[in-house]
Amino acid sequence: MLTFLGFLMIVVFMYLIMSNKMSALNALILVPAIFALFAGFTDVGDMIISGAEQVAATAIMVTFAILYFGTLIDAGMFDPLVNKVIKIAKGDPLKITVGTAVLSLLVGLDGDGTITYLIVVTAFLPLYDRLGMNKLILACLPAMSMGIMNVLPWGGPTARVMSVFNYDAMTVLGPLIPSIIAAAVYVVGLGIFFGLKERKRLGIYKETIDPQAALETAAIVMDESPQSLKRPKLFWFNLSITILLVIGLLTAALPLPVLFMLGFVIVTIVNYPNLKDQKTRLEAHAGNVLTVVSLIFAGGAFAGILEGTGMVDAIASSIVKVIPDFLAPQLPLLVGLTSMPFTFFMANDPYYFGIVPILAESASQIGIDKLEIAQASLLGQPLHLLSPLVGSVYVLIGLVGVNFRDHIKFSVKYAVGISIVMIVVAIITGALSI
Repeated sequence: MLTFLGFLMIVVFMYLIMSNKMSALNALILVPAIFALFAGFTDVGDMIISGAEQVAATAIMVTFAILYFGTLIDAGMFDPLVNKVIKIAKGDPLKITVGTAVLSLLVGLDGDGTITYLIVVTAFLPLYDRLGMNKLILACLPAMSMGIMNVLPWGGPTARVMSVFNYDAMTVLGPLIPSIIAAAVYVVGLGIFFGLKERKRLGIYKETIDPQAALETAAIVMDESPQSLKRPKLFWFNLSITILLVIGLLTAALPLPVLFMLGFVIVTIVNYPNLKDQKTRLEAHAGNVLTVVSLIFAGGAFAGILEGTGMVDAIASSIVKVIPDFLAPQLPLLVGLTSMPFTFFMANDPYYFGIVPILAESASQIGIDKLEIAQASLLGQPLHLLSPLVGSVYVLIGLVGVNFRDHIKFSVKYAVGISIVMIVVAIITGALSI
């Protein structure tokens, strides 16, 4: 019964948001609550609170990260970067999309989707807006990049695999390095593909790009924020604080929410010492904060009910049971392929702590190394980063200004493509046996 209700709940949820019949915020809260009550659970409130508590730290971090970067944008810290990118791109959509892909891969090395989205979107959104480029590309490329970088040892999935099977980082990831490199090349290739399409759509071609027009475009982009808010004399101070924040992030000197709380307070006081100005800056970014954070808590509610009712465990058990015996030798390949829907429709914890160990044990009984199952389970992460259960996706779509349905419809085929590339390369290099 729980299995049926779990599957039905996911189908109904996806239908409502993909058909635009309900907003993601409303569907994330209402749909699981109704199904839980229908299943006879009376402690739905406790489940929602539990789920919200699990994402509270993320919500706090996102709140102050948006305020922090929003304040720096107002102060003009990113103006030189945007100006430089425009001069290099010379109004060329191809260079802008490739730059988006490369920057996303580089920033994504820290394994944190939220930070990557904040930095990349902050840098490139003015360019996309000014040139009239498709902003779904700006949502897609960072998401695809994070789907790859999330596999790194400090990313959540690999850390879970290492803890479950007691493997070290290189044991798990060493054989997958060719797959990761191939996937990164794929993302850069996507940047080229998107850029060429945008050139054609906008009627902008390399030979027609005027460097002087690019400089004029840069000037207009820079003027989007009131000059009264600019603090050019504080550029190096703001940059130094940001560098210190990144160092703190990499060294885990303080929890990430604390780093952004302190960073926001410092840059606000220094850049806008007048209390009235501080209040105005806070109000200016309150809308973005509310939009993104409310979705994060709603996602927590969804996950809390899914786990609290036991629907996740029921779904996992039923899927494992239906694997035919004749497909058992191809279990690593099956795990690689099924890791895409598994990690899309459920959080990483139930998948890596609940399903993967069962699959690995089943594989070991027929002579397949558990390591292959562990590695295969990581190859669906590009699709996972599009999941409505991942809080950072709401940060991304909120910053870019696109809706969840359009983002999924645009990006899902490319995410599947990246996973297929990783699986194929893993088979070629022998990381996965068939």
